[in-house]
Formats: sequence, structure tokens, C-alpha cells
Amino acid sequence: MKLVSYFDGQREHLGVFIDDKIYNLHDCDPAIPDRMNELLWGGKALMEQAGNITARIQEGSIPAQPASAYRLLAPVPHPSSCRDGYAFRQHVAAARRNRGLDMIPEYDHFPVFYFTNHQSIQGEGPIHCMPDHLDQLDFELELAIVLNKKGRNIPASRADAYIAGYMIMNDVSARGLQLEEMKLNLGPAKGKDFCTAIGPWLVTPDELAPYRIPARPGHSGARYALDMTCRVNGELVSKGSAADMDWTFAEILERCSYGVDLFPGDVIGSGTVGTGCFLELNGTGRLHDPGYREQWLQPGDRVEMEITGLGCLTNTVVVSPES
Repeated sequence: MKLVSYFDGQREHLGVFIDDKIYNLHDCDPAIPDRMNELLWGGKALMEQAGNITARIQEGSIPAQPASAYRLLAPVPHPSSCRDGYAFRQHVAAARRNRGLDMIPEYDHFPVFYFTNHQSIQGEGPIHCMPDHLDQLDFELELAIVLNKKGRNIPASRADAYIAGYMIMNDVSARGLQLEEMKLNLGPAKGKDFCTAIGPWLVTPDELAPYRIPARPGHSGARYALDMTCRVNGELVSKGSAADMDWTFAEILERCSYGVDLFPGDVIGSGTVGTGCFLELNGTGRLHDPGYREQWLQPGDRVEMEITGLGCLTNTVVVSPES
């Protein structure tokens, strides 16, 4: 299923997206809630019920509205928390190399993550930026999961069962702020505080089964061969693959849940795919060409992220009216 949260001009709803149409699941079956968070708290049983309705829809017996009739929201508009990982070794190694640093050996010991602002989650549409955000404004191409099962001390061997689905994530980053504050060895904070975009829909794991591949040697959990691209104003700037994740989401969940409860509605990002941000691309460019011209996001830029099976997440950079 491709599950969406959408706004009809009056309130938020939950639907399933099929062939450019949105079907309201609650209208199809009143036992299914009309908001994503309530569906996630219903766990496997409600998700299976939604799957049964989706099967009926595909038989052609239920009316729908074209997706263009509504405004898509973030698939999980109100996450209970948002963590972001560091799963792609290529990105970490390149970013350190570009700063003249060796690869940190601890990277291979455990999957690290940080907390970002779950109240700043948004879907497709404008990214509102204050002037300081526009100082080296960057995209970060990632995929993300959301949970629909509560757990604590979850072993990686069982962690995939806690994943409700997958989404595209754009971990929007104000690098000027980020680089300034991280000199104090704390963060990222304000550099990431203002926006994280996810969407356009939440794709359940069964839809990605054809792309599943084994975990890397010495690792465990589901891994998927999904092409990942980012275009800025129609120009391809980043291309990678989810198959290059060195740490799986299952392993990240094991680390996140150590000694603490995880909850339905918790969103967790993969971290940036190799070549998946201007910070890395600019650093690599300067390394090979001292005259390399850096590129950062500018007001009016259109950012399109696409991942196999997960759709295309589109955002546009705008200057906040509060500036």
C-alpha cells in the first residue's frame, strides 16, 4: 500500500494512493481511523485491515477523488519523534576525506544517530527559510521508516517487524549554521531545526519485496536495491542506491531501542546516501579542482528526490515571510 495523509481544505485525513487517486480508508471502513498516527498505533491488525480494503479498491468497486483535488501532507504529519542515522559509509568517508580526516574506526562498531525536530516535519511543497538558513542551504537525500509497534531492547533479528513502511526523506540542512555551532562539539541543532521533508507517501514493506537483497556480510536485517536520485531545477545532482546502506534499519532500531522505548509514529532516517548532498559534492569538487564553483540551494530552487518504489518528493525553497 501507498498510504497518504492529505488535507481537503478543512481537516487532515488518511487515504490510500492508487493510480493517481486517493481513497479515504475511513469512508471505506469506519473501523479504520481517519488519521495516520491512529492507524500506526493500531499496529499489524489495522494495517492488515487497510490492506484488505485496498484489495477491494483495486477491484474497482469503491469511488475515489483524483489526488490533485487535495493537498498532500507529510505521510506521518505528527511523528512522536524523529531520529536520523548515518548508514552510508561512502558519504561519511567522503565527507571526512574532503576535510582531510581519516575514516573514523568507530563507524564500523555501531550505528550512530541524532535527534532532529519532529515538530518541523513537513511533506512536499515550500521550504520556508529565514536568512541564516540560506547560508549554504543544502539538501540531503535519504530514505526513512516509521514504526507501528512499541518496543524496547529490540534485537536486529526481529526489528524489521516493527517497521510500518518506508518514505523519502530530505534532511534539509543550513550548513552555515551547522558548521558554526558544531565547532562547540554539540549538534547539529539550529542547522537542522527548521525543516525535514518526508513523503510523498508511506510505502508498506510488502511493496518493496521484489527489491529486497541480503544484508552485507556480518550484518542483519532487510536491505533493498532502490535507486536514489535528486534533481535541482531539473538537473541531476545526486545518484545513489539504498543497497549501499552499510547499517540496516534493523540494526539502527536495535541501537535506538537500547534501554529505551520506541513508539508507533517514531520516524527514523537512514542518513545521507553517497553523493547525496552539496556539502559532499562541493568538497569532492574542490579536492580535484581548486577553482571548483560551489553550489548551494537558492530561493526558487525546485528539489525533486526520487527513490524506486517510493515515488518523488518535491520541495521548493522560498524566503519566509517572517524574514
